Amino acid sequence: MIKHNFILSLRSFRRYKSSFLINLIGLSTGLACALLIYLWVNDELRMDQFHAKNDRLYQVMQNAIRPKGIRTSYQSPALLANALKQDFPEVEQAITTGNDEFNGRGILKQGDRQVEVDGLYATQGFFQVFSFPLAQGSPQQALRNRRSIILSKKLARQLFGTTKNIIGKTVKGNRDLFNATYQVTGILGEVPTNSTLKFDFVANYALVFSKVEWIREWSGDGAQTYVTLKKGTDAEAFNQKLSKYIQTKPDREDNQLFIQPFSERYLYGKYKNGKASGGRIAYVRLFSIIALFVLLIASINFMNLATAHATKNTKEVGVKKALGVTRGALAFRFFQESILLAFLSLLVALHLVGFLLPQFNLITGKALRIKQLLDIALPILGITLFTGLASGIYPAIYLSSFNPIKVLKGTSYKLSASSKVYLVRKGLVIFQFALSVIFIVGVVVVHQQISFVQTADVGYNRDQVIHFNMRGRYNRETLIQQLKSIPGVVNATNIHGGSVVTMSGAGSGFQWSDQKSNKEVTFRRPHIGYNFIETLGIKVIKGRTFSKSFGDESSKLMVNEAAAKLIGAQGIVGKTILDGDKKKQIIGVVKNFKVRSMHEAMQPCIMRFSPRGSDIMVKLHPSNQAQTIARIKQVYESFKLEYPFDFRFIDQEYQALYVAEQRVASLSTYFTIIAVIISCLGLLGLTIFTNEQRMKEIGIRKVLGASVLQIVRLLTSSFTKTVLSAILIALPISYLLMDQWLGNFAYRIDLQWWYFVGAGLAVLIIAWITVSLQTVRVARVNPVKCLKDE
Repeated sequence: MIKHNFILSLRSFRRYKSSFLINLIGLSTGLACALLIYLWVNDELRMDQFHAKNDRLYQVMQNAIRPKGIRTSYQSPALLANALKQDFPEVEQAITTGNDEFNGRGILKQGDRQVEVDGLYATQGFFQVFSFPLAQGSPQQALRNRRSIILSKKLARQLFGTTKNIIGKTVKGNRDLFNATYQVTGILGEVPTNSTLKFDFVANYALVFSKVEWIREWSGDGAQTYVTLKKGTDAEAFNQKLSKYIQTKPDREDNQLFIQPFSERYLYGKYKNGKASGGRIAYVRLFSIIALFVLLIASINFMNLATAHATKNTKEVGVKKALGVTRGALAFRFFQESILLAFLSLLVALHLVGFLLPQFNLITGKALRIKQLLDIALPILGITLFTGLASGIYPAIYLSSFNPIKVLKGTSYKLSASSKVYLVRKGLVIFQFALSVIFIVGVVVVHQQISFVQTADVGYNRDQVIHFNMRGRYNRETLIQQLKSIPGVVNATNIHGGSVVTMSGAGSGFQWSDQKSNKEVTFRRPHIGYNFIETLGIKVIKGRTFSKSFGDESSKLMVNEAAAKLIGAQGIVGKTILDGDKKKQIIGVVKNFKVRSMHEAMQPCIMRFSPRGSDIMVKLHPSNQAQTIARIKQVYESFKLEYPFDFRFIDQEYQALYVAEQRVASLSTYFTIIAVIISCLGLLGLTIFTNEQRMKEIGIRKVLGASVLQIVRLLTSSFTKTVLSAILIALPISYLLMDQWLGNFAYRIDLQWWYFVGAGLAVLIIAWITVSLQTVRVARVNPVKCLKDE
């Protein structure tokens, strides 16, 4: 029976070539989209899932309670790990790693070889908490000494030329790595690609602890803390105990602790006012829904065309039922046809995935491979089988329900406008095009929001400004003067902790008279050099900027408008405030300027003066920039530092803040185009069938004098009403969805009416073009051909 049904299915495909091709193209495209997204989603969900103690591994998070809300941080005091081991019997292990300030780039040397690398500092027990493999060395003993270091295989080859017999040998770290000599005590195996922790070496955090005084106090957040809980421990109950523990420590009265599963850090890394508010999981859900809907649209095409062609199969069904074929056997025959089509589509889809994967990787920043589909072969087969069953369920039930007596008497089951089948088919088309409208609105809004944040006034001029880091011992003032003397350089300055876009440094510790709240306020507090304000074109509202003309500026401060409002804008210039235990005077107020991305609200900012910053920013003249940068490189190299000259334009750094949104916009655009095309393919198939059914009517109308335009209007009117219904349903839904998405931004666009009207018109015009291409051809047919069989 299966073989017989298989042959019948092939005959059906050959007989209805246009429907078969439309379904094959639609289903294969839908499956290809679903497979690409499935690869991406599976990769996202696997991040950090490989650790053996994954179900008991947590990161300790910290909430800082401030007057304007709660600020959540991954950072914690370096003293915390040992304290947790001593005071909480539920803790099996607790370790410390360095925060971003200590886990940076540095240079390791061995003989005449030197390599710039990314490192991680961690306390002993790191390799017992995390399941990073060691090719050589013991997880228990790898970080036993203060100057222990574990090298990656790649780094070992770069420094020693081999990975053999190097345990016990030494490597030298430069100033960024504390000018220390390290002893190799292990060689890393291959770090899994689904790890969020990336490093070329692991060194002992005890060295950092011994070198940096401020992290040995409870007030210093110089670490990240991880714990594994003992088996059977209730994590929620532990959280309750942990919550106010840190408030018993000095200078921590306004802080609280909680634990977050380490495996959730990547996907659920966003917090708002102390509460988890999503993260990358939002994009995982978004694209999972898109994959489902694209597949649904393709499946709907099959269902629509199969039911539409039902009238052509009524006699076949009637004869079979009259000969005793059961309804179940008939349904099985149609199910088999839809499943066969689904698996044929899968074969085409796999070729499409292989062809599109390189471009998909480029957009997503992944390194996905077609071989990874083998890991999810069963889910893929399951999705394909489900797609086939879902696509065939309605046609199978409908066709197998025909009454053989009525069919053979000639009482045809025509899909008239009043039939339930027509209403179901119309509802499915409405669903398809409603999704298409929602997708188009989404793409328009995402692109408009990205355009807004990329071109918004951030309070400084980011054009023609380059940034480079210049670590090492040298005279900063001499460097700045030499840079300013280069033809083509407009101005130059230095800052500590990144460029104006990415600058680090936020905290409290400021007090002033008539302060309205006893709670500490968090300020952004960069250390800037001379010419910072001038180089970036930040507007001075009151007072002055830091200048050599006024002598020592170390006891002076500058503030932005947000900080001035908090401290008291009236008489702000000349006002003295406490910075820790030091009195400092405010000398100027500048216009608010945005640090980091538009996801975050404007922070109050207090700028301290420091000439020692190693992040250099240079404003260039628009002309001859390549030549100017070459001269800057010469000046850089004249200081004979260990690091190579590496620069970026500030505008590039700013655009990099929105990489995730740009990827979402690109992927959404592609998938929206695909969804619309699949919907139009289905509409084209239905148009072809409907026109075939109405050929006699068209012939009679033409004989009676109807024009081509009148015929086209007649044939397109019902489809127009269907698409308009889809638009009316989609618009309020798309408004709610986009308004919710825009809530992720502190600075956002207003939803304009034309986003929605434009999307609706676009879908309507595309539908008209799709239908008209076929209806015009039919309307121009000679009426004799239409009526010759009558």
